[in-house]
Amino acid sequence: MKDQNALAMLERRLTTLLPKEYQDSYESLEPVPMRSAGLKYRVDGTVAWDQIWGSFCDLAMAGGPPHKGRLLEPGRVVDIEAQPERYEEVAEEICRGVRMAADLDAEPSPIPGWVRVLGLSHGNNHAMSGWLLRAIVMENVAARSHGKTLDLPAAPHFRLDKEIKNVVTVIAKTCHYWLGHMPGSQQLAIGELFAEMAAESPLLEPAHASDGTRPGDYDRTWENASEAIRNKSAFPVSNQRYFGWIDVEYPTVKAAIWMMRGLVASNVLARREGTVLFLPVNPISDPDGQLVARRLFTVHGLAAAKQLL
Repeated sequence: MKDQNALAMLERRLTTLLPKEYQDSYESLEPVPMRSAGLKYRVDGTVAWDQIWGSFCDLAMAGGPPHKGRLLEPGRVVDIEAQPERYEEVAEEICRGVRMAADLDAEPSPIPGWVRVLGLSHGNNHAMSGWLLRAIVMENVAARSHGKTLDLPAAPHFRLDKEIKNVVTVIAKTCHYWLGHMPGSQQLAIGELFAEMAAESPLLEPAHASDGTRPGDYDRTWENASEAIRNKSAFPVSNQRYFGWIDVEYPTVKAAIWMMRGLVASNVLARREGTVLFLPVNPISDPDGQLVARRLFTVHGLAAAKQLL
């Protein structure tokens, strides 16, 4: 009975978070990618970011294919300082793309490695930025939220038709679903859900290198979380692939998708690459790594109750 009640609550939260067309199909949706749209150019030679897409792949939140197969991370300070002009060009082009494709203002973030999306004033401000944060991370693009703003990654090595396009596409895609597929009443319900989850426990997010996290503190948190997960899980934890993340191998894509969604509905930023589930490591909000481990075990138990494991 306890598992049934917990599953019912988790499913209620998921249906609140998902656009209506997914609410009855997210259990069966297959992560099949669409063909990537090619760039189109204006007469002045710049990319026509507002003319590229007629439709978008299914949301990764709903079980669709993540926009990126591997995490697209922000630039490192050392690389930015080595190529300041190129970094400025990349940041400005991403901002131009955000303005054209998502009809939102953007500017280089004061935090190196990021651009900041502004004007998230459609409906419930904090609901929009919070939902975009979760949806974009599940697409395997790094993001961070600051109240009514959202940061997206930028780096001097980003190429126009690859990483820059990836960033512009993911904000265009997620804004398309938020603004075009979710009525105001649902946006308000999402804001209420975020407040409900925050009252239970703060959102667990990954640490970022630009946060000034001390390596020793980070390593201790990662080791503590890794040890806790290994002690209570039959699935392997690998060595550190990304700063701010710990990964757990699941037996199937379906199980990894279900776990990812279940964790996000439990106020944990999570994502996946194939069958590998990624969980946030943060020595500030979760210094001993036990919070993320406990939430993993809770959702893992519900997945087992559904016979997904």
